[in-house]
Amino acid sequence: MDTGGTFTDCVVLEGSEIKILKVFSTPQDSALGILEGVQRLAGGLPIDIIHGTTVGTNSLLERRGGRVALVTTSGFEDLIEIGRQDRPRLYDLDVRRETPIIARSLRWGVRERTTANGRIIVRPQLRDLKRLLSAIRRSGAESIALCFLFSFCNAENERRVAAALRKLGLPISVSHEILPEFREYERLSTVAINAYLAPRLGSYLSRLAKKVSEGFTGQLHLVGPKSKIISGRGHASDRHRSLGQIYVMQSSGGITTAARAAREPVRTILSGPAGGVVATARLAETLGIKRAISFDMGGTSTDVCLLEGPPRTTSETTLAGLPVAVPVLDVHSVGAGGGSVARVDAGGALRVGPESAGAVPGPICYGRGGTRPTVTDANLLLGRLDSDHFLGGAFKLDWRMVDKHFVEFLRGLPRKLRVLSLKSSMSLARGMVDVSNATMERALRLISIERGHDPRDFTLICFGGAGGLHAADLARSMELAGVIVPMHPGAFSALGILLSDIVRDVSQSVLLTVPGKEKMNARSTHPNARLRLFLKNLDRRFEIVEQDARAELSLEHFKIDRVQIERRLAVRYIGQAYELSVPFTPTFPMRFHSEHERAYGYSRPKRPVEIVNLQVRLKLPTSKPSGGEKQPGKHPDPRSAIVKRKPVWFDRKFVPTAIYERQRLGHGMKLKGPAIIVEYSSTTVVPPDFSCRVDEHLNLRLTQNAH
Repeated sequence: MDTGGTFTDCVVLEGSEIKILKVFSTPQDSALGILEGVQRLAGGLPIDIIHGTTVGTNSLLERRGGRVALVTTSGFEDLIEIGRQDRPRLYDLDVRRETPIIARSLRWGVRERTTANGRIIVRPQLRDLKRLLSAIRRSGAESIALCFLFSFCNAENERRVAAALRKLGLPISVSHEILPEFREYERLSTVAINAYLAPRLGSYLSRLAKKVSEGFTGQLHLVGPKSKIISGRGHASDRHRSLGQIYVMQSSGGITTAARAAREPVRTILSGPAGGVVATARLAETLGIKRAISFDMGGTSTDVCLLEGPPRTTSETTLAGLPVAVPVLDVHSVGAGGGSVARVDAGGALRVGPESAGAVPGPICYGRGGTRPTVTDANLLLGRLDSDHFLGGAFKLDWRMVDKHFVEFLRGLPRKLRVLSLKSSMSLARGMVDVSNATMERALRLISIERGHDPRDFTLICFGGAGGLHAADLARSMELAGVIVPMHPGAFSALGILLSDIVRDVSQSVLLTVPGKEKMNARSTHPNARLRLFLKNLDRRFEIVEQDARAELSLEHFKIDRVQIERRLAVRYIGQAYELSVPFTPTFPMRFHSEHERAYGYSRPKRPVEIVNLQVRLKLPTSKPSGGEKQPGKHPDPRSAIVKRKPVWFDRKFVPTAIYERQRLGHGMKLKGPAIIVEYSSTTVVPPDFSCRVDEHLNLRLTQNAH
């Protein structure tokens, strides 16, 4: 289940068969949309639910989290408000900072101190803890964030205070458990966000389990005993849970139990987009594509991610102006989706988004009360969406209502703000599509050109309900190698969530200087004696971190005998403020120099190198359908798939265009634009200067015709 701003996408894997369903999201309670999907797709059968959720993200963006009590080292109560000295808008003379998510009256300092090398010089006193508990109890706090200075070096003081605070019976987020890394502000911010989201996400998951379990003979559980689920080609899954277990997608690209997600909701802030990246990486691997860009255009936003092999994660994310230092997939999001609303700014320029009509009231054409022009409405007026074939023909789009409200929108503009080019509803629709494309193009440029990549080397893998409507236009403007529209594009993110592995990411700050002046080159595999001893000590440190993580997985009833472990190091030159992540190998210093050269255009091989963090990923692969079956070639006339013809707007005029039904397009079929390909979950536009081919996996491959 992938809960989006407009639709909740549902994918069921039963044996090797995939079923999909799109239902309107229910912003008032996301669990209701999921319940509808489960009831319509699964009936009364007990199933596992793997959920990509926006509850955490929306709670933070809308500032609707819990009432949090912050407990920190005395004298550092205002760190969450002071933050860093950097200014996000350097030349803005009227900067207005966001209100902290924890009020000043809910911050308490404890007299304690641990030094930077882990030595405890002041221990919390029992009388101080008693006063602290009494004050928090009176405050009406719903959750607690606990973060002491240098607790990543020695967590004894934090453990002692956490044990006392647990007597209050409130959710408690402890920094050495969630993020045992240095940089006190980022660690405090991450722990505060976790505590802020914990009450809402925890109650939501409990409510979801209760609502959905009422439709089953068995019960859905947040935590349950071991059992096996049969999926894929009949192999036993490694999820090893009771029937009816709920899992949640993490921002790092793996799933976890709902119980852990409720304890560490900060790891779910990019839950939905992560599923699309996972599915893109798997498709690219199947097709042998080494360089791809994931392009997910939904109802509220567009999420893009550049892939060269497995998806990369970052620990330098900012959401709602607050740093989040847990690993997340390196996804860039912009407020451009099918539901993005048009407006005219004070200077008379047309703007689209980031505000969205969402599911309620939704775009005008849905007939659910929407009155403001959206990108979906614009595509309908331009003929790119077909009113008779939306959601497989189950939902009729209202073209006349859209035209009426577009005209009213233009009439409602103050005379001094009326744009000369916006003379009719059609001109407004064209302008909205152009502005939306420009916003998404900037996102694609940011992750490619601005990071030193040539977009001509990359294939755009597009999905989401609106992705296929805009992909060809973006491929043309960016000169991309081509476009691939996978099967079931409107539910591709949900499919990625379903195919994700169980993942546990852990880290530990170490701040170790690498023995210098190693005489190694790119071909060297034999470090000197000092470095060999250093590597051996690192290996022991990794083993300790991994042992704790294995124990946690075991407590959650996972079988850890087949766990796969990836070790990485966060490395920097001594004196730098930020680091790069490289695999832990004997030649990691050379790899770091190479990565630094690629990322920043220079390297300093003679400069001392420092290891900042140990990073470990534990992965339990889940059973999956093979997904690699090739379809037999078919070469009948593609005109057999035409369901109607109509005029569609291309390049400043309406052009007679054939509408194809995707289910009738088989492997080997080719068609030239202009064409519109409709299916249940999405629509794909093939402009006049593009051609489309159906490959052996039934993906649509769009390429621009040679001039």
